[in-house]
Amino acid sequence: MELLNTLVDKGLRGQTPSREEALAVLRSPDESLLEVVAAAGRVRRRWFGRRVKLNYLVNLKSGLCPEDCSYCSQRLGSKAEILKYTWLKPEEAAEAASAGVAGGAKRVCLVASGRGPTDRDVERVSKTIAAIKESNGDVEICACLGLLSAGQADRLRDAGADAYNHNLNTSEATYGDICTTHDFSDRVDTVRQAQAAGLSPCSGLIAGMGESDEDLVDVAFALRELNPDSVPVNFLIPFEGTPLAKEWHLNPRRALRVLAMVRFVCPDVEVRLAAGREVHLRSLQPLALEIANSIFLGDYLTSEGQAGQADLDMIADAGFEVEGTDTTTLPAHRAEAAEGCGSHAGGGGCGPCGGGASTPEAPEPVPATVGAAGEDEPARTDLVAVRRRGTGTDLPPNA
Repeated sequence: MELLNTLVDKGLRGQTPSREEALAVLRSPDESLLEVVAAAGRVRRRWFGRRVKLNYLVNLKSGLCPEDCSYCSQRLGSKAEILKYTWLKPEEAAEAASAGVAGGAKRVCLVASGRGPTDRDVERVSKTIAAIKESNGDVEICACLGLLSAGQADRLRDAGADAYNHNLNTSEATYGDICTTHDFSDRVDTVRQAQAAGLSPCSGLIAGMGESDEDLVDVAFALRELNPDSVPVNFLIPFEGTPLAKEWHLNPRRALRVLAMVRFVCPDVEVRLAAGREVHLRSLQPLALEIANSIFLGDYLTSEGQAGQADLDMIADAGFEVEGTDTTTLPAHRAEAAEGCGSHAGGGGCGPCGGGASTPEAPEPVPATVGAAGEDEPARTDLVAVRRRGTGTDLPPNA
């Protein structure tokens, strides 16, 4: 496909595609899927080799969120039978984090449900960061606490946080369809606050909520403009008891095309394979490693993932290696432009995601095919497992 040659050429130069080219990736036929994966894989290896960064989630406070995000099992009014508990003590969180580090995680992501942290919450998380760093000094810490108020990002940075996550999730045009208690601009503002404070910005999306191809491309380009260092690609887990419980639009082939599109749009950025990979990629998870250079190890916030050892076996069997703490995640040009972010060393702002974009003649439109937006897939509710182990329980974590 001439399209793929163009995309690879741009990706190897650190440039991004046109919107028409990104749409064409999502609408490519199943018979060219392996070609799409191979093309995205060339771009991934150019900037990240065959390394896979492992990240580990610690849910500091679960459930009872006042926000109404339709995709979330912790939302206001959720009837999903998830674990609900208030703030973990710093030593409890540090113990959970140590399990992830022992499993090979380079970054620990500290997450708490809620609209955003109070100043007391920031102090709480600061003590937790100190407890984790005391026993695991080399580990990166990413906080994910919701919408930030003035000065809170600086306090988290001073406490030792390396990064801050706040996902855009979907396009600005359709954001109101999935949430009414805050808007798209609130999320953008929080990511920018983290950037301004010298935290490594982490922001991604959720696929499978009934969005169109255009919505996925719009959010990918919004992320490119926002310029995070890492982009988590989540696939909706349709929890029973949430408004999106009946939304089953993804299959493994569609999920791979979404990942490839994101890789082409932000070629030199850490693309993270995140929640829902077991549910929607299923047996094709190893192929996703050809595109994404980062994954979550073990379980997620309220759902269970595959066994941590199975993740490690999958990485090894596919010919990849776990990225060590002595390796800088981001390519040299991004690390040099952003000394101080958690995936590299130093302080300051990050360089443009993917460099300058060129605007060649747009390819011919490609018709939507099997697995494209709006085509329902069989519900695989058997693959949705609510987390019943790890933090908030008496059972050991999965790492």
